[in-house]
Amino acid sequence: MSRAAVFDLDGTLVDSLADLAHAVNHALRRVGLPERPLPEIAGFVGEGAARLLERAVAPRLDLFEPAMGAWWEHYQAHLLDHTVLYPGVEELLRSARVPLAVHTNKPGRLARRILEGLGVLPLFAEVLGGDEAPRKPDPAGTRAILARLGVPPAEAVYVGDSVVDLELARAVPMPAVAVTWGLADERRLAAGGAAVLVREPRQLGRWVGAAAA
Repeated sequence: MSRAAVFDLDGTLVDSLADLAHAVNHALRRVGLPERPLPEIAGFVGEGAARLLERAVAPRLDLFEPAMGAWWEHYQAHLLDHTVLYPGVEELLRSARVPLAVHTNKPGRLARRILEGLGVLPLFAEVLGGDEAPRKPDPAGTRAILARLGVPPAEAVYVGDSVVDLELARAVPMPAVAVTWGLADERRLAAGGAAVLVREPRQLGRWVGAAAA
């Protein structure tokens, strides 16, 4: 069992792809660009809102600013239309016996609104967004979280669904667990250096001291 667990958000704790994609396509329509298919948008997610929109409007980066504004307007109003916790995640979080935190590249206030709306925000000691610390895979945010929790990195675990999350864990450095239900498939995670893969949330119980582990 670890002494603390830090989680990614999108693709790890919550399935938010539909709401992110609707906001992206709303923004693209606003600036006169064609919509993107859902699988393509999925490949853009993971490095924060700005990178998401940069990739969506490319190569028309001259349209980034108005697209970003339109995305913000839409996403803030609709970020919980379709977003849900993945099956089994709430049970895992509520059964944890170690401090939990979130370090995401999503803007912090949006991350907290989502977790609050889904009824799990009080379960986290800290939620840190990509506008509140250097974006992952920079390790500064996760290191700061662990310092505030008083837990050495070697005694904690980072749980995520992307190669960016694996790079973050190596940079801290700290143990990492990759989940396979998110935005990257198992082959991509394995190629990115994932040493531990889990296929359902209850398998994370051993790292968070869950009663059912």
